[in-house]
Amino acid sequence: MSTQQPKPAAKPAAPQKKSGGIPAGLILVILFVIALLIFQFIMGDGSHFEGGTNEGHPIPGDYFGIVYKGGVIVPVLMTCFLTALTFSIERLVTIGKAKGTGDVNAFVRGIQASLDKDDVEGALKACEKQKGSVGNVTLSAVKKYKQLISDGSLDKEQKLSALSKEVEEATSLELPMLEKNLTIIATLASVSTLLGLLGTVVGMIKAFSALGNSGGSTDASALANGISEALVNTALGIGTSAICIIAYNVFTSKIDELTYSIDEIGLSVNQNYATHHN
Repeated sequence: MSTQQPKPAAKPAAPQKKSGGIPAGLILVILFVIALLIFQFIMGDGSHFEGGTNEGHPIPGDYFGIVYKGGVIVPVLMTCFLTALTFSIERLVTIGKAKGTGDVNAFVRGIQASLDKDDVEGALKACEKQKGSVGNVTLSAVKKYKQLISDGSLDKEQKLSALSKEVEEATSLELPMLEKNLTIIATLASVSTLLGLLGTVVGMIKAFSALGNSGGSTDASALANGISEALVNTALGIGTSAICIIAYNVFTSKIDELTYSIDEIGLSVNQNYATHHN
């Protein structure tokens, strides 16, 4: 009678970072609805037009009425603007939290000083106090540093390799959170301009089509109004694109600074171990 071998226990799954938050697609839908409501009920309110209805010409100097006459592309461009604004604020808050509670440069120097004095516990306390992405990566590195000090099963090169790998893995968990939604901002930078040009072309087609259908009797002021309304789309598209480009470059620069700080700490921890723990 054969006996069954007990199955080996399954290895615990590696911890994964939860992305959390509202999906970007749902945010886009919500912002489009908000833009549509603003376009229809605020900009399209009769008080902004001659005759008290949005069928008439905008009151001179009333920009709500002028933007409303930009056409159906305007709500889409407003959605792009609101999306850029929303994700820019979200990235600003997230990257601010990633820096931690204290100055990053001072934190890096403090960790280096603690490890130079072989004060591993002090370095751990500094990491727990700092928090954020920089603090989290450094905490993983210092914990590995402490573990390797008492590990006699590996030689020096293997320990340095294990320490470098620990820093790389911890960094790979933090970077996606820092770069999240930057692709959307970068995409909006080019899409907004194209949508603005599309709205302008559609508006110009309508303006000159109306001129052709009227047999040339349309006066110059009416044609000028039609062209100015069409150019509203270009203005909105270029403005939104400019905001997206500035925001993308600012956030990319901030992420590069954080990445540099993380790399500096990883290199410092490796060099310190190589120097003090032969």
